[in-house]
Amino acid sequence: MIRSQRWKGAAFTVPFQLGFVFLYLLPIGYAFYESLFLEKQSGLGLGGATREFAGFDNYQQGLTDSAFMGSILRVVLFACVQIPFMLLVSLVLALFLDTLTSRVASRFRIVLLVPYMIPGVVAALVWINLYSPEVGPLTPIGDFFGFDWNFFAPSMVWPSIGNLLTWHGIGYNMVIIYSALQGVPRELFEAARLDGASESRIALSVKIPFVRGALVLTGLLSIIQMLQIFNEPALFRNIAPETVDDSFTPIMIIYNQAFNAANYHYAAALSVLLALILGIASFLFYRLTSKEAD
Repeated sequence: MIRSQRWKGAAFTVPFQLGFVFLYLLPIGYAFYESLFLEKQSGLGLGGATREFAGFDNYQQGLTDSAFMGSILRVVLFACVQIPFMLLVSLVLALFLDTLTSRVASRFRIVLLVPYMIPGVVAALVWINLYSPEVGPLTPIGDFFGFDWNFFAPSMVWPSIGNLLTWHGIGYNMVIIYSALQGVPRELFEAARLDGASESRIALSVKIPFVRGALVLTGLLSIIQMLQIFNEPALFRNIAPETVDDSFTPIMIIYNQAFNAANYHYAAALSVLLALILGIASFLFYRLTSKEAD
């Protein structure tokens, strides 16, 4: 009977297992297979292309590709600033909601979650129009207060994208952190107040340690999303091609190699390299931030 119950329980995971195999494992395996080949043109490019086994030559080229490695470094440096700031804002909002009654908190939660409900491409288009010096309201407001800013300038493009990503992501992260706060025993707060602790002290010493797991989860998801950033820079490139080039992020390089240069094998190798970098970065982040078992 126990074995039968185990099989019945495992049967519920079959849809996930099938989806994981067909949507993740098989595409990754196929990308790795394609990355082991290359196509060579014969007859000064006038003849037909021949498919040849290249081994790990595409990976060696990717690791020595200054544009690809530079784009990864560029995104990593940006993530080191944007992700902590976004999580800090999300944490502050979650702590604020936790001080409200359930009815009032539910209303604020819905309002703060609205930006995340907007598709990323639509959100980027909205903010691009807000940034626009021709039709956007931000430039006239800046002129009124004496600020001469150009949101598409080289020095402002990353802050502009960072503001967009923060606006779009704080609601989702706030909900996860707020849900973790709801699991904290309320008796701890009462005991802390009886001991004379202020609300800020309770937040720092009681609430935040209890939501450490939620912060690790949101940070991990943000890292994975950040290294795969594509929509926002691609749309910004249409407005400011002199600032955002086609090698601005790793995914943009992979996209151009696959669909513009028709170098599918090299694009597959770069995809596998990016997946490995994502896995290593996620593992290191989890090891450095997760609490070790006593």
